[in-house]
Amino acid sequence: MFDPRIDFLYLSEQDTIKAGVTDVKACVDCMEEMFKILSQGDYMMAGENGSSHGAMVTFPENPPFPNMPKDGPDRRLMAMPAYLGGSFDIAGMKWYGSNAENRSKGLPRSILTVMLNDKDTGAPVCLMSANLLSAYRTGAVPGVGAKYLAPKNSKVLAIIGPGVMNKTSLSAFAYVCPTLDTLKIKGRGKESLDSFVKFAKENHPEFKNITVVDTIEEACEGADIVSVGATALMGRKNYPYIDEKWLKPGCLVSVPAFLCVEDDFLANRARKVLENYGLYECWSVDYPYPTHETVGIIGARYFDLLHDKKIQKTDIIDIGDIITGKVPGREFEDQIVINSIGGMPVEDIAWGKLVWQNAIKMGIGTKLNLWETPEMR
Repeated sequence: MFDPRIDFLYLSEQDTIKAGVTDVKACVDCMEEMFKILSQGDYMMAGENGSSHGAMVTFPENPPFPNMPKDGPDRRLMAMPAYLGGSFDIAGMKWYGSNAENRSKGLPRSILTVMLNDKDTGAPVCLMSANLLSAYRTGAVPGVGAKYLAPKNSKVLAIIGPGVMNKTSLSAFAYVCPTLDTLKIKGRGKESLDSFVKFAKENHPEFKNITVVDTIEEACEGADIVSVGATALMGRKNYPYIDEKWLKPGCLVSVPAFLCVEDDFLANRARKVLENYGLYECWSVDYPYPTHETVGIIGARYFDLLHDKKIQKTDIIDIGDIITGKVPGREFEDQIVINSIGGMPVEDIAWGKLVWQNAIKMGIGTKLNLWETPEMR
């Protein structure tokens, strides 16, 4: 007889740390496997095409009700549901609220949780704190990209935007490109720059040369990998800008945030890679042309160029197809590659599944009861 009792595991942030959420190497390997499964099509996310980033609630500039929140920088609520098959075979959702004003209260900009669910019944199996989980999978995805797209024997890494995204990306790059030894950093504020330099020195002594530079051009000069992790106000004129002539031939430009480059360069000379074609296709429907004005991720500009018939669909390459050998990472040695990273809930539930499994093996977490038997059914 089926037992209707439902228990699930709760993992606090400290629990997830004990269960290995900050293990960069394991997270990079997890993301690589996840991309292989994505390339096979064994996944579902929200939206008509099954590849939506998620559903978002934003607020008006002038709320009509006294208790309704007012629009502000990074202010939103978002639900990101997904199913991922293959060896993961799990459903779940990342849920978060975000508000730039949180920092004045000593809180992160976004406060995140992940719920994992049984794929058949939908019952919860694990609820976990997810700020660290999200941060480490955000860095691991660029790491997978660098494994397949960075120049051989890369030495110089440029960081534009020394925030959390680039801290975890730094660790992932160091794992997949062990020849890296020089770090150049461009930031806007002394506090974030000092924090990033401290993080690099404490965690990655392999970087023998660390330099803080004043301009994006200086950061790009001679870099084998350029990681752009700076956010900005919406609108292409506000995004960090990189000129093609600043970039070393054959370099990888890894972009988990906003970026603007010249259309001629992007259309005709750069290799255009992204996480998942369907994700950006969905964005192009939700935020009609020119999508890049309201979705700052550079992959949105790929779709604007596609709309303008300046490129073809086959010019846009899924990283999963590179990993599985369906297409080459680069067509020739000196080709500059731009890897667009927008973030997907399949990434969160993949890493969440492994953290949850580790917690079970280690006896970590708090068991919670949903019900013994449901009162209504």
